[in-house]
Amino acid sequence: MNLANKAVFFLRGIASFVSQEPREANTEGGIFPAIFGTFILTLLMSVAVMPFGVLAAIYLREYARQNWFTQTVRISINNLAGVPSIVFGVFGLGFLVYFTGSTIDKLFFSNSLPAPTFGTGGILWAALTLALMTVPVVIVATEEALAAVPRGAREGSLALGGSKWQTIYRVVIPAAAPGIMTGLVLAMARGAGEVAPLMLVGVVKLAPALPVDGLFPFLHLDRKFMHLGFHIYDLGFQSPDSDAAQPMVFATTLFLIALVVLLNLGAIAIRERLRRKYAVGAF
Repeated sequence: MNLANKAVFFLRGIASFVSQEPREANTEGGIFPAIFGTFILTLLMSVAVMPFGVLAAIYLREYARQNWFTQTVRISINNLAGVPSIVFGVFGLGFLVYFTGSTIDKLFFSNSLPAPTFGTGGILWAALTLALMTVPVVIVATEEALAAVPRGAREGSLALGGSKWQTIYRVVIPAAAPGIMTGLVLAMARGAGEVAPLMLVGVVKLAPALPVDGLFPFLHLDRKFMHLGFHIYDLGFQSPDSDAAQPMVFATTLFLIALVVLLNLGAIAIRERLRRKYAVGAF
């Protein structure tokens, strides 16, 4: 084979690797379901963590009185950032899956009982668990970004007749947007690579169906899913033939790193665009 034939063969191998489903106990085939599950999980986690984290940071920085109570809340947030991820997995299993999910089944899916619908692990509970795990990162980054906005920008808005909320919404948040995106980047990087909590709240070795398809309601939050991190763990430590699975382990690990880098680069690009757009407003 000449160089061109080798390049074509290599590209075809990559295309089949990222587009096919796994087979032979995940030691052969592709990793498309795991890629799709990781992407959807990270997207749902970001959608869940950003509003709560940003609103909490705005309240702590702009509205709450700076006393012993707010200091205690900040210390608690910093402590939550250091809690092992498996603890969040146990909390998600107990509160989200067993309590909240079972309650939803009793209220809305009683005809399907005793087979659980939301009372078992699924992509919704996995995304919310990761959101709880990463929300301290978003709160801390957002608070620092809000604090970095010059006081003169706030005073100028108030002097022109703007209310406090208008000042925050139209001046402070746009100026702090790059720092807020930094918090999202850090949250995405941590959430996309976590495995331990997902093992308790919905990830599986082989999912029979993707969480998104053409059937109504199109996004099935109750379904279990595959994840690149768990796929690596399963191939490397649970495979009946670990030697045969080594190529898949290394290839999947490389792809997971590449996916996290791409997600971060996308968030960084948005952050830099916001920084250039609101540079005048910030200073």
